[in-house]
Amino acid sequence: MRRLSAQYIITNSGKPLRRAVITTGDDGTVTGISEENGLEREIHSLEFYNGIIVPGFINCHCHLELSHLKGLIPEGTGLPEFIMKIRSERTVNESGIITAMEGSDAEMYNEGVVMCADICNSSVSFGLKKKSRIRYLNLLEVFGIDPEKARKRIDEISELASESRRQGLQYSVVPHSPYSLSVPLFKMLRQISSDNRVTSIHFMESDYETRFLNSHDGPLRDSYEQSGILPGFLDTPLSHEETIMNLLNPSGNLILVHNTFADATVVRNIMQRGSTFWCLCPGSNKYITGLMPPVKMLRDEGCEIVIGTDSPASNRMLSLLYEMKLIQDNFRDIGLEELIRWATLNGARALCADDELGTIEPGKKPGLLLLEGADLEGFKLLPGTTVKRLV
Repeated sequence: MRRLSAQYIITNSGKPLRRAVITTGDDGTVTGISEENGLEREIHSLEFYNGIIVPGFINCHCHLELSHLKGLIPEGTGLPEFIMKIRSERTVNESGIITAMEGSDAEMYNEGVVMCADICNSSVSFGLKKKSRIRYLNLLEVFGIDPEKARKRIDEISELASESRRQGLQYSVVPHSPYSLSVPLFKMLRQISSDNRVTSIHFMESDYETRFLNSHDGPLRDSYEQSGILPGFLDTPLSHEETIMNLLNPSGNLILVHNTFADATVVRNIMQRGSTFWCLCPGSNKYITGLMPPVKMLRDEGCEIVIGTDSPASNRMLSLLYEMKLIQDNFRDIGLEELIRWATLNGARALCADDELGTIEPGKKPGLLLLEGADLEGFKLLPGTTVKRLV
């Protein structure tokens, strides 16, 4: 049993608590919270910290399989060029990929991540995930723009799903993006993913996506041509809205990733679906395009916001604290409580894990983190704010 206290505790189930005391069992389960001032009472074995205790972080979008590409792709390439470089640089021996992934997994753990939704294009990460201290949801990603190869792509992803199931790993089969699947492939995917509790899709990350869907031209078409994968006949969705409302599984939670070029009209149309979460990956957006997502608009429209790191190939670090600092630096009116909710409770709800994670409450096992070096008066993150695992 442990007793922990700090200057503030953000539980996500009420207002921040001042010097309250959290009691946990040996396995990290919260057994009680006393709102009495821990410094004013003599409590046996009390651990008091000069900072803010928060629940463990939930990373709603990552690509562990790209860990070996860290630092190999220059910043500011733009999305089409970035995709081409991923295709050309991706091949490497499996042991090198695994070693790089182990480093990424350790980095996320040290940065306070307790659960991660990870994009998978192969089974190479499965062994790591079985022994990781982080809880993973495998998002088995489908892509294929050639309508004639739709059945082949479904057979391939079904085999990967079987392997994930054999290894006892939680998974969902998901599409890559509206512009990278043919309509026949979307329709087949919808059939095999009807039981998904969680679906995710890369969404409006680039301003070239709408142009490609509308007229099948522009830099995305050029990237397909230069990579030698442009089919003779294109059959893609007409729009992002059509993809979400008509071609995806309508049940379960949906996570839209990036949203850099989403506008209020698109958001309002898609909000009619319900159970939709909008994932911000500002570090990746800054790395690839130098742009930030429209956070103010998403908040004004009442969107449920979650946070992801994206891949080591497109970010400087796998840290939700870094992502929160970027958001706060660019949108100064967003307070610490709201940022923490996005990085914890909203993420747990999006990944259907809020029965255990996301809030500090008796009976839950959320993990406990300590934010040190924050502005305790203004309740803001500072450039020097760090995170440390407590439980």
